[in-house]
Amino acid sequence: MDKKSLTEADIRSKFIDPAIIARGWTENQIRREHYFTDGRVIFLGQNHDRQKGKKADYILYRANNLPIAIVEAKDNNKPIGGGMQQAMEYAQILNLPFAYSSNGDGFVEHDFLTGQERTLPLDAFPTPDELIGRWRAAKGFTDEQMPIIDAPYYFDAYTHEPRYYQLQAINNTIEAIAKGQNRILIVMATGTGKTVTAFQIIHRLRAAGLKKKILYLADRNILIDQTMNQDFRPFKKVMTKVQGATIDSAFEIYMALYHQLVANEEDNKPDPFTQVKPDFFDLIIVDECHRGSAKDDSAWRKVLEYFSSATQIGMTATPKAETGANNLDYFGNPVYTYSLLQGIQDGFLAPYRVTNSFISIDLQGFKPEEDERDIFGKEIEQRLYERKDIGRDIAFLKRREVVARRITKMLHQIGRMTKTIVFCTDTDEAEAMRELLVTLNADMCKKNPNYVMRITGDDPAGKKQLDNFIDVDAPYPTVVTTSELLATGVDCKTCGLIVIDKEIGSMTEFKQIIGRGTRLRTDKGKWHLEILDFRNATAKFKDPKFDGDPEPPQGPADPKRPKPPVPPTPPTPPAHHDKYIVDGENIRINTEIVSVLGEDGKTMRTESVSDFTRRQLRKRYATLQDFIQNWTEADRKKAIVDELKEYSILIEAVREKNPSLANADIFDIICHVAFDQPPLTRRERANNVIKRNYFAKYEGKAREVLMALLDKYADYGILNLEDPDILDTDPFKQIGTPPRIVKLFGGPEKFVQAMKELESEIYKEAA
Repeated sequence: MDKKSLTEADIRSKFIDPAIIARGWTENQIRREHYFTDGRVIFLGQNHDRQKGKKADYILYRANNLPIAIVEAKDNNKPIGGGMQQAMEYAQILNLPFAYSSNGDGFVEHDFLTGQERTLPLDAFPTPDELIGRWRAAKGFTDEQMPIIDAPYYFDAYTHEPRYYQLQAINNTIEAIAKGQNRILIVMATGTGKTVTAFQIIHRLRAAGLKKKILYLADRNILIDQTMNQDFRPFKKVMTKVQGATIDSAFEIYMALYHQLVANEEDNKPDPFTQVKPDFFDLIIVDECHRGSAKDDSAWRKVLEYFSSATQIGMTATPKAETGANNLDYFGNPVYTYSLLQGIQDGFLAPYRVTNSFISIDLQGFKPEEDERDIFGKEIEQRLYERKDIGRDIAFLKRREVVARRITKMLHQIGRMTKTIVFCTDTDEAEAMRELLVTLNADMCKKNPNYVMRITGDDPAGKKQLDNFIDVDAPYPTVVTTSELLATGVDCKTCGLIVIDKEIGSMTEFKQIIGRGTRLRTDKGKWHLEILDFRNATAKFKDPKFDGDPEPPQGPADPKRPKPPVPPTPPTPPAHHDKYIVDGENIRINTEIVSVLGEDGKTMRTESVSDFTRRQLRKRYATLQDFIQNWTEADRKKAIVDELKEYSILIEAVREKNPSLANADIFDIICHVAFDQPPLTRRERANNVIKRNYFAKYEGKAREVLMALLDKYADYGILNLEDPDILDTDPFKQIGTPPRIVKLFGGPEKFVQAMKELESEIYKEAA
């Protein structure tokens, strides 16, 4: 057998598969051609697609969902280690200790535990016991620890298999607990599945017999209810929700709110959690342990300190490192971190586009005239009112209207049924914005009066609609205004527009607000997130703290570290007064800047679709001739279009932004945008083929077929011509069945040849 003539798939099936199986690896331990990421979503304009996901040729498991090695295969024209760099890259992403490359002649092994590489004969691939033994020795796991580490995952027909990063978070946590670590922090971006991760951790620790009484803490009823009804449903028989101030000792898993377990100071009563002994719980999971205030911090700290003997796991999307509000200080550095930008790069989270809208009065400020009064006759205090004061100390009716009109305009642009959250300064501003949006969208409110609603903590009617807003199948409410209620934890998977019209001081709050829209639901048309920002809050995207690894502050506990600076005493706030309401004049949007997340996953780019596409095309094709050669040699032009997605290029987005290219061929769009060539329409190219009398060599029905194919190209483009089912459509169905049409040309080979000649004629002048 000539190995050099075999495909990579042949090498895998004839050489690599038998070599691995012969060494004792069972089919249950082998996963082939496994995509472990979905592929980053790319979008230009309203056009969306995906880049290719990351795919491992083989992942080997020591047990179910406990991966240990990766193998990358290459054909035999490449060296044995030709796939090693890719194998190492994937192994690092998947946190695997062993990576292998093979071309069918043998294996190259990279051992991340020792940093060494070696070449192995084809029949000497390590056995499962060998790899497990090396891994275990390096980790130092004892016989007592292994049953905990190997505890099984939960599976049923309704449970999704954990994603690769969830596996790492779960496995790292289990290993840390097995080794005796009792304070653990997991950092996972909003929308990446913290509750399903918590579920599997609890299940595995219970299966190992290590943890029997578990407390799950959250700060909002809706979070508890969501968790119990969705990810924690398999625990139904052993789980209870703490109601009032009673802890029923008959259950195993307790779902509770912080404030249910901590008494109000003014009540002068003991804390409800003290009705059970300090060793009652042996595992506590704190959902969203960042907390929003010193009071919240105090509440969960009080509970955790009482049950200090329990293993305690903090889960958050927004780790705090500030002195005095530091969950890193309590839980320690994260055992695992999965960031928003990682989620976007992997294709599990939605990329975002930011429209910064700068309003004139926000930029200039407002200073009232002497003795000027607001619309209620109150004299306005003499001082300069800046953007931070607007909505809090003073509000302008005209500005509110400008904001409402811009929101409505964006909804017309992106789809008026786009689930939208408008973050306002306070509940009064949220109500004012609701009223304006109702007026401006009266046609939609006529269809359903709940099209626009206010959902705030002090509005029972709005809060009742919260479940409908987060329901992916419920269209109403569609647009909601709020101040604080929707900032954290509310799982609205289809939220496609976030509007920011409030000052956001903390990075934690900003991350939480953005997190309301980071989920992907492509099945519901949610491919990306639009952010309309009137307060320049999105400048925080540029802050390294936005998506960087958290660093614990240097506290005074270590004498080698400098003491943190003492913050200055805050100024005495001005005496409270009702908000001034002013009509406002000549308030308008001065300028807008639209930007999207760059390919590096860090910077925001603001260039036009055409400029971006030109720059990306030039990265791939240095010259016009380079592109023409690639286009001519490609068996299928779709392969080139798919390749361009890896450069974040969407040809249809370019066409959408440039009406003059509406009927241009893909080839002409690329030549025009990248190399300034005058574009031809598809119909012009088709007419050129006819003028050259290309069809004279064919007669009868065969000629009719080719003319129809050319007409299809002129109407729909080259990708339609490459569709393998094209002969099953009209007008070909009127001519005959696909086998009969192929027979007109003398058989399959001659039909394929005729198709290639036709394609060559279409692009003849470009060659």
